[in-house]
Amino acid sequence: MQLSVTSAPGSPAVVAVTGELDVANSAELRQFLHARLDDGTAALTVDLTGVAFLDSTTLSVFVGVHKRLHEERGSGLTLVVPHERLLRIFRLTALDRLFTIIDALPGPATA
Repeated sequence: MQLSVTSAPGSPAVVAVTGELDVANSAELRQFLHARLDDGTAALTVDLTGVAFLDSTTLSVFVGVHKRLHEERGSGLTLVVPHERLLRIFRLTALDRLFTIIDALPGPATA
């Protein structure tokens, strides 16, 4: 698993994740995401474009981050899920109703 974060003024912090997300790295993912919140991030988007696999421990991490965002900041977690194979997991668990799920990051505005 690889993690990177980008942020622009007035926009949510975007954490790009690549690789497989499972029990072996869920603690690292949890710590990384909560560190963004500890730094004062008001809104958070996790980009799963580069993720090949995720398991239930990953879903638990996302639920915990969403809960903290909701309780402390009145917002929620946004997930970028462009692949049907991953989107299916969120639908089967009904978590597509909890998270804001988009299929791509917003691009630059064009005139």
